[in-house]
Amino acid sequence: MARFNYLELPVKDVGGSKAFYASAFGFAFTDFGGDYASTLTGDTDIGLNGDPAESTAHMLPVIEVGDLEACEARVRAAGGEITRAIFGFPGGRRFHFRDVAGHELAAMQADA
Repeated sequence: MARFNYLELPVKDVGGSKAFYASAFGFAFTDFGGDYASTLTGDTDIGLNGDPAESTAHMLPVIEVGDLEACEARVRAAGGEITRAIFGFPGGRRFHFRDVAGHELAAMQADA
């Protein structure tokens, strides 16, 4: 079953954002290069994307699915618009899409 599992936040200062969330909520982050960090709780995690070339304009809710290609086909069939084709990242693959109301989201499939 598909479920929300991630919220990616575009940030200008990854270090400052990590410090804020650590201080305010006790979150611990793992760095993935100099411009990305993520909590790794195994529940709903937060990613901090500091790469201006890769970040979205707004928060990016991410839905975990079991079959990424099948999900992409269903999104298209339901009237969604693919905004970024399937790509890999550490831990899996995902694509971005706009729903019929114009919200940008992502669907991801974890590596086996």
